[in-house]
Amino acid sequence: MSTFRTFAIDAEVVTELRVRDDAGRLPRPVTDAEGGSPLRCCLRHSLPGEELALLSYAPLRRWAARTGGDPGPYEEVGPVFVHAESCEGPEGTGFPAGMGGERRVFRAYDAKGGILGGRLVEHHISGDAIASEAILAEQFADPEVELVHVRAVEYGCFMFEVRRA
Repeated sequence: MSTFRTFAIDAEVVTELRVRDDAGRLPRPVTDAEGGSPLRCCLRHSLPGEELALLSYAPLRRWAARTGGDPGPYEEVGPVFVHAESCEGPEGTGFPAGMGGERRVFRAYDAKGGILGGRLVEHHISGDAIASEAILAEQFADPEVELVHVRAVEYGCFMFEVRRA
């Protein structure tokens, strides 16, 4: 049994973002003709022809509002794809097999939202639970680590959040 849980963007937050995103803009509608866009609402890649919304998301800002943290200069706003309409969300809380990629960075944050470090992972396959657990075990060995964000390196976008189970 894993000692970590992964989290997509919360369904209530996605509903808010579909109206106005975290940059104060209207989401951009996208029909994904080829499929393959990483969906942060359900932690899988889109299928050909799916209707999506491309919008800005500030994960640490949202987390800080819930927890009383203050990420200060570490607050980032970046692009994410979500379904244009509500979906069923992710299957389970383990590492989402569909969210791997060429390069990922695992960024560790403290309880106030300050960055504690990161780990670049080449050819990361999220479904590789053993490798992912080892990376997270190393990061969460520091008792000050509150959460880890997994991000795509090329675009810098948030993929999903990881917390202790």
